[in-house]
Amino acid sequence: MKKLIKSTAFALALSAAAMPQAFAETQGVSDTEVLIGSNTDLSGIFAAFGAPAVGAANQYFDEVNAAGGVHGRKLRMIAEDHAYAMPKAMQNINKLVNSDKVFVMLLSLGTPMNIASFPLLERKGIANIGPLTAARQMVEPLEPYKFAGFSSYFDQMRAGVEYLKDTNDAKVVCAMYIPSDFGKEIQGGAQEAAKELGLEYKSETTHKPDEQDFVGALTKLKEEGCDTIAMALGVRQTITVLATAKKIGWDDVDFIGASASFHTAVAKVPNGLTEGFYAAAGWPDLNSRLSDPHVKKWTEDYEAKFGEFPGTGALLGRSAAEGLVMALEAAGRDLTAEGFQKAMESLNYTDPITGVTVDYSATDHQGGDAIIISQIDGGEWKVVGEK
Repeated sequence: MKKLIKSTAFALALSAAAMPQAFAETQGVSDTEVLIGSNTDLSGIFAAFGAPAVGAANQYFDEVNAAGGVHGRKLRMIAEDHAYAMPKAMQNINKLVNSDKVFVMLLSLGTPMNIASFPLLERKGIANIGPLTAARQMVEPLEPYKFAGFSSYFDQMRAGVEYLKDTNDAKVVCAMYIPSDFGKEIQGGAQEAAKELGLEYKSETTHKPDEQDFVGALTKLKEEGCDTIAMALGVRQTITVLATAKKIGWDDVDFIGASASFHTAVAKVPNGLTEGFYAAAGWPDLNSRLSDPHVKKWTEDYEAKFGEFPGTGALLGRSAAEGLVMALEAAGRDLTAEGFQKAMESLNYTDPITGVTVDYSATDHQGGDAIIISQIDGGEWKVVGEK
């Protein structure tokens, strides 16, 4: 379902046009070190993704450094907390790029935050790798510096609504979302799916990132006959909505999120308050991969270091960190921004953490295509479908 640039010639011309400006000089690389930046959420509504992602990435970089680094260079990551607030995010990106002078950005969280950073990253020739957002703008339009890890929110939600139509006879689709680029992407996917499938897109409610009272919104959607609700909210908000729906006795409705809702913490809420919730994401839950020796060793090492089993944020952090190291290795000792771009475009592998095929090219900067639909059952995410 990816939307690709049709003309290879056009894509190559685009890259070539950007290179004189973007790759005029390399920063963040010395004889002994590669500097990595991350503009993420360590204390806001998506900290459950951002904080463990940074921790897992740093743990892997420590392992790589202990083994000699990459081509003799150690990896050092500077992570700044924007708490999911745009003013702070813009301060952070300016610091990371212009003061710290990082070579590459990794695991930057938030659709609006990433989009706002792109002009600066383009001017400096700094690649944006594995952002913690699955918005289509992470790879569209095709640019030399944009690389996303997995399928988009838009495609995930389209696939999720289609699954609920086929499986649960969905008829009336609605949405609850934060009205930012993030929320509009997911709402748009649900609306487009309803149109394509001949369903009714009936109603929607919008919410502030810190909102916690959803009784009025749920009452409205229930009265309007919604049987399927697409959600684009923070992790705690998602849990609150599901718990509130049960409290008001609304049990003949399906709630579905995209990868931003696909978090271990949502499944582990006590007393079954989130049971039955669906999510369409670009990877399966970590529990389904524990028989893999690589995954097993990592989970044991992570638990030993952090005192807890790794959740979804940690999974994404480790996955992106391993992919970045592969690209740095492929780029060689003579590390430049242009060489790194070409190295990223050469990657084709099975992600050892998620099991998803990751394949980049000069005309395709979205690594994974898979869309895996899961449902919370008995406090665990269980795979129920795949597109």
